[in-house]
Amino acid sequence: MASLPLSVNILPADVETVDLDEAARRLHVSSNRVRTLVRDHNLLAASRDGVPVIPAAFFGPDGLAKHLEGLVRTLLDGGYTRDEAMEWLFTEQDDLGLRPADALHTHSAREVIRRAQAQAF
Repeated sequence: MASLPLSVNILPADVETVDLDEAARRLHVSSNRVRTLVRDHNLLAASRDGVPVIPAAFFGPDGLAKHLEGLVRTLLDGGYTRDEAMEWLFTEQDDLGLRPADALHTHSAREVIRRAQAQAF
C-alpha cells in the first residue's frame, strides 16, 4: 500500500487530532476509504509521533465539516502545497479571532472560503 501524504510537524501542539480508525468511525466509512480521501487530497492528514492523524476540527456532527473538502480543494488548486494548506488552516486570523479550521464551525465559514479563494489566486 502506498504511503499517505502527511504533513509532518505542521500542526500546533494544541490541535486535537484523531487517528484514522476514529476518523473512519466519525465518517461511517472504512479506514481504507479515509486513506483514499487523504491520498486524493480531499482530506488533509498529519503525522504525530509517526502516527497518521486528522485534526478533529475537520469533523462536524454529521461527518466532515460542511465546507472542508471545497476549502481544501480551493487551496490546493490555487497553488498551496498540502503543508501550506494545513498551516493556513491552523493559523489564527487576527481579525476573525479564529483559525480557519475552527471557523468552519461558525458563521464565519463563508468568509474563510472567500479568503482562501482570494489568497489562492
